[in-house]
Amino acid sequence: MTMSKAGLYFHIPFCLKKCAYCDFCSFTGKTDGDMRRYASALVKEMEHYAKQAENTVFDTVFFGGGTPSLLPTDVIAHILNKANTLFSIEKDAEITLEANPATADFEKLSALRRIGINRLSVGVQSLVDRELAFLGRLHTSRDALDFLHASRQAGFENINVDLMYGIPAQTEASARETLSRVLDFAPSHISAYSLMLEKGTPLYRQREELPLPTEEDEDAIDATVRDMLRANGYEHYEISNYARPGMESRHNLHYWRSDEYLGFGVTAYSFFNGARYGNGADLAAYLADPTASPADCEVLEEDALAYEWIMLRLRLKEGLSLPEYRARFGVDLKVRYQAEIESFIAAGLMREERERISLTESGFRLSNTVLVAFLPDEKNC
Repeated sequence: MTMSKAGLYFHIPFCLKKCAYCDFCSFTGKTDGDMRRYASALVKEMEHYAKQAENTVFDTVFFGGGTPSLLPTDVIAHILNKANTLFSIEKDAEITLEANPATADFEKLSALRRIGINRLSVGVQSLVDRELAFLGRLHTSRDALDFLHASRQAGFENINVDLMYGIPAQTEASARETLSRVLDFAPSHISAYSLMLEKGTPLYRQREELPLPTEEDEDAIDATVRDMLRANGYEHYEISNYARPGMESRHNLHYWRSDEYLGFGVTAYSFFNGARYGNGADLAAYLADPTASPADCEVLEEDALAYEWIMLRLRLKEGLSLPEYRARFGVDLKVRYQAEIESFIAAGLMREERERISLTESGFRLSNTVLVAFLPDEKNC
């Protein structure tokens, strides 16, 4: 039997403090005992789903949050060991842990490397202290740089730096300052996301009083990010992600290529055997019964699968393969969406080369406008 490859995701919902922009599921003020009980629940959930994944090879593991670096190292090791026992995980799997500068020192970073974590995703966001204060981050720019250098000294060669733009008080000049300092460190991967003011967050409630960048400011910052990273050897391989050649996020590529993945923990989602299902956000309920039926479950119809296939692949510079789409869905994409594709190509937002369709840099910037044209409601899929 042919074994497909997939990703494992663990949601670790603990934080020292909730950031001013964050609407992810996370909890503050939890004890060491709380974290250990949560890890035990993760193991029970893994045991519950292991049988259905016996013919799947996993080549990525991702600890996301929340702040996974808050977990005691022995707890992370326990989760990893159980995952290796229950699932077929490749020896050279990419194993990522999200980390915040305020939550680990050199000794802990060294211990994380020893237990098998081989990639860090560090929530830097900015290296301008005023901007960090607006975001409600616990670290300073100095803390972040010290953490990055300690990570490398601890043996981490594969490090992603998360950056954010559109921050209150941010200018093109301050964004350039942050990027210059990050580039001096030269991480293997950089993610650059626009700040979204999500309902229910402190920043959303303060939005009328905040010194937010104008749309023109954000466009200038976006252009600066692209130009500086490209000039320094980073490939703009996904709308918000840049990497040194060969250092793309293998785990996130599973999402963007519509591969299967299993997620464990509160609010974690899975896509497996044609179904998407996810856990609820009630921590107490999860701890009481981590094997309860998913709070959300959907068997995707063919039209929804086709749209997601297009939407996710067009986020990537490589785009989508026309023969692969035809083989998967039994129809020619260029026939189904002839007018839309021709219009986007004429507008310089899309290109067709060697039986692949992809977005241009201009298309990346206007991706929402492009992707909505492929919604199944717009066509009889």
